Amino acid sequence: MKDVSNTTSKAARLSMYPKKRPSPAVRDGGVAKVRRTPAHGILSAAVKRTPVPLELRKLREAQLLTQIRDTRLLEEEYRFDILQYMHDMERSTMGSVTSMDQQPEIKWHMRPCLVDFLVEVHLMFRLRPETLYLTLNIVDRYVSRRIVFTKHYQLVGCAALWIAAKFEDAKERVPSVSELADICRFEYEESAFIQMEHHVLDTIQWIVGHPTAESWLRLACCEHFVEDQKVQHVARFLMEITLFHREFVMFTPSAIALGALLLARFTCGKSRRPFEETDDALHIVEYLDKYLATSSHDLSETLVKKYSWAHYSKASTHILQFYLEGHRFVRQPLAMLPPTTPCKDVFANMSMSLVNTPMSTSSMSSIDSDDMPVTPMGSSSDPFTVAAGGIDDKENI
Repeated sequence: MKDVSNTTSKAARLSMYPKKRPSPAVRDGGVAKVRRTPAHGILSAAVKRTPVPLELRKLREAQLLTQIRDTRLLEEEYRFDILQYMHDMERSTMGSVTSMDQQPEIKWHMRPCLVDFLVEVHLMFRLRPETLYLTLNIVDRYVSRRIVFTKHYQLVGCAALWIAAKFEDAKERVPSVSELADICRFEYEESAFIQMEHHVLDTIQWIVGHPTAESWLRLACCEHFVEDQKVQHVARFLMEITLFHREFVMFTPSAIALGALLLARFTCGKSRRPFEETDDALHIVEYLDKYLATSSHDLSETLVKKYSWAHYSKASTHILQFYLEGHRFVRQPLAMLPPTTPCKDVFANMSMSLVNTPMSTSSMSSIDSDDMPVTPMGSSSDPFTVAAGGIDDKENI
């Protein structure tokens, strides 16, 4: 039978203390325990979601820019060697404009159609920016060494894009052969892409690596100076314009990146950097400035639409508005410093007695002290010379 004595005693205790006794610390002026209610949780969540003050956001952005500025893409110890190798590599892996001029069927007016097609495919598969520039570099090198018929021009471009994507992008980003055939509307069989890929690689001697304009732009924007996002996007838009035209094929990617960055900074109202204004970069700026001022209506619609998104800071809209308003790049001469009068020699006003002041006796005595080492006057008194001579005698024995 169940024992109810414990239950009865517990009920008696509860009747004696109907309410929970307060803590001694509360009675003596202590801090009571706070009960959390659902309303309190909602209030705390609302406090946590309060927008960050503007000053704090600016401070965080400044800290982030400092971290980016401190980040170096190249190790300082090998920086010069890496840059020298990149310059040598970009010269040795460029296409020849003279050889491309001798193509019997492929003409320069066909290039914008191919580049526009490749830009659209590159954007559709969301490939890296370097892939597009490497694709056109492979096409230029192949066309410089092989005769290409018009019907195979698109096939060469797709094969070059396929090679560049395998070299630069992740495996899941690389388009398949069936996708390439579908993009070309089955103009070529799937086996044709594989055959052309092997033929292109044999022609360029399997040297796929090439320092692209995108890689040079990243070095220029992240090494010494951290550029604004808008300046970088405008520079990328200008660099992709250079892929369409013959005039820019003869320039190195480093010069194209520097020229595009120079013009982008000018259109965005940034200050000049005279040490970056090389002759090749200024020539590229003049070509771009002239083309955009006179033929902006001929720009690729695919390229303009691509860079009109907010993701790219509406770079194409910014450039078109800049030139439609009649602005042009102005190559202003650097401000010359006014001539200055050379200062008098500081020692001219000093008396000869001050200049030819003899040393004190204490200083002379310190030199002649016994603590100073004695300089040997001849080879015979030099212990190192004698020791070296003894070693030579042993070696000659």
